[in-house]
Amino acid sequence: MSHAPTGVVERPTPASPTPKSSLGSRSLPRLAPLGFAAVSVALGVGIPLAAGWHSRIQWGMLSALFFLAISYVVTTIVENQRQARDRLATSVMWVCFLIAVVPLASLLWTTIVRGAERLDGYFLTHSMAGVLGSEHSGGVYHALIGTLEQVGIATVISAPLGLLTAVYLVEYGKGALAKAVTFFVDVMTGIPSIVAGLFILSIMLMFSLEPSGLMGALALTILMVPVVVRSTEEMLKLVPNELREASLALGIPKWRTILKVVLPTAIGGITTGVMLAIARIAGETAPIILLVFGSQLINTNPFEGAQSSLPFYIYEQYKIGEAASYDRAWAAALVLIAFVMILNLVARGIARWKAPKTGR
Repeated sequence: MSHAPTGVVERPTPASPTPKSSLGSRSLPRLAPLGFAAVSVALGVGIPLAAGWHSRIQWGMLSALFFLAISYVVTTIVENQRQARDRLATSVMWVCFLIAVVPLASLLWTTIVRGAERLDGYFLTHSMAGVLGSEHSGGVYHALIGTLEQVGIATVISAPLGLLTAVYLVEYGKGALAKAVTFFVDVMTGIPSIVAGLFILSIMLMFSLEPSGLMGALALTILMVPVVVRSTEEMLKLVPNELREASLALGIPKWRTILKVVLPTAIGGITTGVMLAIARIAGETAPIILLVFGSQLINTNPFEGAQSSLPFYIYEQYKIGEAASYDRAWAAALVLIAFVMILNLVARGIARWKAPKTGR
């Protein structure tokens, strides 16, 4: 065994420093973004006020820029540049979300505030028969009836037609016919409402038909069908093929598999798509102007005579240009928004009721 020379003292080798674990690195608290937002709003509002800028849009833009800059700089100092880039991307998404939501919330708030001043039981139960534009009386009853009947007729026609078309494209469609149907559905999705109105108007002129709620409903049907087809088609594609195969393996015919397995599984999304299509057509004005003509009187027969609708009523009252008519227009807009919201709530209730049970 070898020994070290006499007089030589061995020194222990110093241990190499343990690398700092990334899990133990410094990190910002969870509520740091809220603090960044508070400081950004304070700077974004305070600096413009000191400079004499009174535009709220400028305040919002400066606050957003300050928020992005503060988030990136502070995260770089406290954590690291990689985390700073990640937080910057997250902050950009939040800023874009707020930019999209703020106008919608502002519009909704303005409609509620302005419409609630005139909306009451009298407004909902009276028409504009014999009421001048400058008078503060009159209501929206005749327009509400027209909207319910026209949208109802369009839905009765469009929902089955769009559903069956989507079932054909997903379950049976192959070859040139399916491609042609898909192409025309895509084209119809983007056509302007005035084109649908002009198409029905040409048919009215060819067969000497009178304006009525039915004519307006047919134009709305043209606008509604492609939305129903496209949304239903996407929902049917999400149904797992294993469910179809299991049903077919038990000897159940394909049509019964679609009826009892595929459609109940996708009923929630299908119902939501139909409601979106109804919301799409409920606010259309151009086809109603061309085909229904509008009326100040109550007409409960959609197959004969001119009718009104909520969008046409709003346009008509705004065109009058009086303070009272503006109040009626805002109240009618609030009724239209409430109408769409109620439909969506009903759709969610039906979807939850009809959805397949997942419990054991």
